[in-house]
Amino acid sequence: MKHRTGLSIKWKMFSVFFAFTLIVLALLWYFQIVHLENFYKYIKKREMMEVTKILEENLDNSDMAAYLSDVAKSYDLGINIVDDNGRSLYSANISDISHIYIFSTEQFEEIKAKVEAGGGVATYEVEGRDRSFSEKSMDDFGGYNNPPRPDDGHDRPDRDEFREPLTDARSLVYVKSVSSNGISGYLMVTSLITPVDATIYTLRIQFIYITIIVLVLSIAIALVISVWVAKPIVKINESAKQLAQGDFDIHFEGTGYKEVMELSKTLNYAADELGKTESLRRDLVANVSHDLRTPLTMITAYAEVMRDIPGENNPENVQIIIDEATRLTTLVNDLLVLSKLQAGVTDLEKDYFDFTSSIKAALKRFSKLTEQDGYKISFEYNDNVHIYADEYKIYQVVYNLINNAINYSGEDKEVIVRQIVHGDILRLEVEDHGAGIAEDELQNIWDRYYKIDKNHKRAVQGTGLGLSIVQNILKLHDAKFGVNSRLGAGSVFWFELKVAREEIE
Repeated sequence: MKHRTGLSIKWKMFSVFFAFTLIVLALLWYFQIVHLENFYKYIKKREMMEVTKILEENLDNSDMAAYLSDVAKSYDLGINIVDDNGRSLYSANISDISHIYIFSTEQFEEIKAKVEAGGGVATYEVEGRDRSFSEKSMDDFGGYNNPPRPDDGHDRPDRDEFREPLTDARSLVYVKSVSSNGISGYLMVTSLITPVDATIYTLRIQFIYITIIVLVLSIAIALVISVWVAKPIVKINESAKQLAQGDFDIHFEGTGYKEVMELSKTLNYAADELGKTESLRRDLVANVSHDLRTPLTMITAYAEVMRDIPGENNPENVQIIIDEATRLTTLVNDLLVLSKLQAGVTDLEKDYFDFTSSIKAALKRFSKLTEQDGYKISFEYNDNVHIYADEYKIYQVVYNLINNAINYSGEDKEVIVRQIVHGDILRLEVEDHGAGIAEDELQNIWDRYYKIDKNHKRAVQGTGLGLSIVQNILKLHDAKFGVNSRLGAGSVFWFELKVAREEIE
């Protein structure tokens, strides 16, 4: 299956930014050009609704004519309050449009019908004036075209002075049924709708230039931002490729923003750990090769001697072959045990057992060393203690800790094993009087085949995997463990488990 290569982060960011710019421009064109007139009418309608509400709340004003005139001038509106028969009670007009002042009986009935159908309110648009309407006799309108003027102190034009509204003018009319303070009729508000065609044309030309400028700028900005954001990631990616090829000395330099710097720190840490792992791997291969080669060489050498030289086929040479074969078997077994522990495929078989007796059994395995090689291994304890754990694996822990202490016991060849009980906590300590361990080395000693002295030497006992096995077994038991050591003062390895208080049959 082919691996599809997607866009780089630089071009993805560029595409997203450029697409965002196009969407913003499209929205501006849509709302500012296509629907400009609709928005304009909507705003005018809301303004008339607000004015109507204000007027309705002030129908009890003592000087209604002057109040209407002020409101009309403030909002640039025409206002007319008529009774149920369409005769004007109060009016104010500052424009040449008079759609709400002069109408026929039929027209007024139509307006009333619209208001009734709209639940007390009606909004409609008037375009110019019907010529036939203006040519009719004024008397045919029942006085609607020149209604009696209330004595509001304002001059009204005579019938002969009335100016016919422009036929191409447009206005928006809002009518609401009112009944308050003795006034029962209709409140009519009108606003001249300014033609927006010329405005739209001007905006369209302006938006063409703006669109071109914005597109050019957005391309430039998108390129700059995408390069700026992607540059540290691209650089880290190149360094990561070198890391993948085995260059563990590579250093990641993350700049620009927080996440990249944190990623750089993480990758630098990973590179350091991988470097350590690679170093340990090389040491492991070298050490295992050495520990495998040595017994095999000795087995082969002694077997050839026994075959080729008369009289060398004796129990001593046979025992050497057996010992080296046993050492080889132990090494292979330890490698298998460690691999299972680290792979997490080993199950614990917990049971109650005598921990003190298990220590004594482990010490018996070192009796040959104490007798022949002068090692002194002492066991300090008060009473036998029982615990709930995997007996065989805890036995491995004790044996490996004692074995490690023997290998690094120092000139006095003394090892002290202490069993200490504090309440419900059992603590086992294994002490040696060897060279000790530097503080910066303490965290590494649990790694398999890690050696403080890099010059590999054959252990007195064991395979060099003991402490790594100890660590994995104790982790399975959720036990606390550690080491206290100072250079020149020896080391004390310890671990703690809970004491079992149940009776052991």
